[in-house]
Amino acid sequence: MKSVGIFLLMCVIGTSLNAQELNCQVSIISDARLEITTVEKEIFEQMEQAIYELMNNTQWTKDKFTVEERINCNIQLQIREIPTPGTYTGSLQVQSSRPAFNSGYNTTVFNFQDDDIAFTFSRGALLTYAPNQYRDELTSVLAFYAYFIIGMDYDSFSNKGGTKYFTEAQQIVSNAQSSGGTGWSSSAKGKNNRYWIVDNILHELFSPLRECNYAYHRSGIDKMYDDPVTARKSIYEALNRLVKVTATRPNSINLLNFVQAKSTELKNLYSEADVKEKNDIVSLLKRIDPANSPKYQEILN
Repeated sequence: MKSVGIFLLMCVIGTSLNAQELNCQVSIISDARLEITTVEKEIFEQMEQAIYELMNNTQWTKDKFTVEERINCNIQLQIREIPTPGTYTGSLQVQSSRPAFNSGYNTTVFNFQDDDIAFTFSRGALLTYAPNQYRDELTSVLAFYAYFIIGMDYDSFSNKGGTKYFTEAQQIVSNAQSSGGTGWSSSAKGKNNRYWIVDNILHELFSPLRECNYAYHRSGIDKMYDDPVTARKSIYEALNRLVKVTATRPNSINLLNFVQAKSTELKNLYSEADVKEKNDIVSLLKRIDPANSPKYQEILN
């Protein structure tokens, strides 16, 4: 009996030490114009719980994570319209971060708003992901972002380390295209939907962006605590790689999304830099993202 007890204890300890990949916070809000009934509020609560369980309880990779190693992320679903009972349209804000080495600081890795959200959800529904299958729109959208978050996180620790997870996300796009849902098609208006962000990230022309993601975090953010001067130099060199992307794909969603997600962070990181450093980084950012020049100008203030 004692040996059985020890075995069970080890199983409990092993379970507590291993966790799924994501530590995802979920919230659902509705447009102020909508008149939400008591029944809809209950459905929203169930929907929020179902999303939470899908994101946090699904094993997305074959890698083992401890609780401390989980990827912190946030998902906010805004319901704009309820065309018919159980049918919803809106937007999804997706954000992920990762810790900087040897400090308590967390840096944003991915921050994106998806405005092409349309799905159905019924009371008591469960969201379950199955690889290589399209089950429903909401599950597919969430699984896509789960893999994209993981891919971006792995890219930030290892040069192009997230490739297989971006490939999984691209497969979800392929599986969903015949559903008629929004955001999955290359022919959709604009090039800022799910199809394009994963197609871009896997395209050779965007290799400098992925190299930047890695160098920015491993040689810059992770070294900031120990050697801020060298770290800022590495960040500049990492961002300078994006000039190549600007030359071939100016204003691409992946490029602008990365730089804009870092804008506040860069302002803080360069607050103690000398004038030349500030001028150099501002000039570079304006070249990469000219539409937001006033925002980057704030670094000089």
